[in-house]
Amino acid sequence: MMTEPRIRRFNPEDEKEWLRLRVLSFLDTAYYDNVLKEKEKYDRPSIELVAEMNDQIVGMIDIEYESEEGTVCSRGKGLGGMIWHIAVHPDFQSKGIGKHLLYESEKIAKEIGLNRLEAWTRDDAWVNEWYEKNGFAKVDSYLHIFMDGEEELKGVLKSEIPKCRPIQAFAHYVGDDREWAKNKFKRVHECFCYVKDLI
Repeated sequence: MMTEPRIRRFNPEDEKEWLRLRVLSFLDTAYYDNVLKEKEKYDRPSIELVAEMNDQIVGMIDIEYESEEGTVCSRGKGLGGMIWHIAVHPDFQSKGIGKHLLYESEKIAKEIGLNRLEAWTRDDAWVNEWYEKNGFAKVDSYLHIFMDGEEELKGVLKSEIPKCRPIQAFAHYVGDDREWAKNKFKRVHECFCYVKDLI
C-alpha cells in the first residue's frame, strides 16, 4: 500500500525539480511542446503546492486567485482561482496524488474566500475525465490551432515586412465552424474550460 504524499507549499529552491516534473508529466499530453525554462511568477496572489514522496517532488498545483472579481477567471461571479498548472510525475500517476493536491488547494481556497476554481485544458480524454471525476463541470471550449509551413499558412497569414516569411503560427479559434479548422490544419486541439464550485 502506497503512503500518502506530503503536500506542502512550493519553495523557490524547488524550481528546478518543479520544471523537470512539468516537462515529464506533459510529454504524453497535448501540451508536449509547452516547455518552460523558469517557473512562472504570478501578478496576483497564488496557491502553489507540491506533493513530496521520499524527498522527491512528484506532483504540483499552481492556482492564481482573485482579490478583485474578474481579474483572473472568466466564468462566474465572486472571487475565483485559476488552475494554471497541475501535474503528477509519470511514475506516480493514478495513485491519487493529483486528488490530494486538489483537495488541499480547495481547503486553502475556501479559507481565503474563493467560491470556485476554473481550469482550461486541451483534449486529452484522460485529463478531461479527471476533471469531471473530481467535480468540475465543462462550461466552454474553443480551438488551439498550430499552423506549420507555407501551405498551412497560405491565405491565413502573411508578413508585411520585406523578405520575411512566416513559417509557423499559433491561433485561438472561437468561431462555430470547427470542422473547417480541423480539416485545414494538421494540429488542432479543442481547449475546454472547467469550473468547480467550492460552496
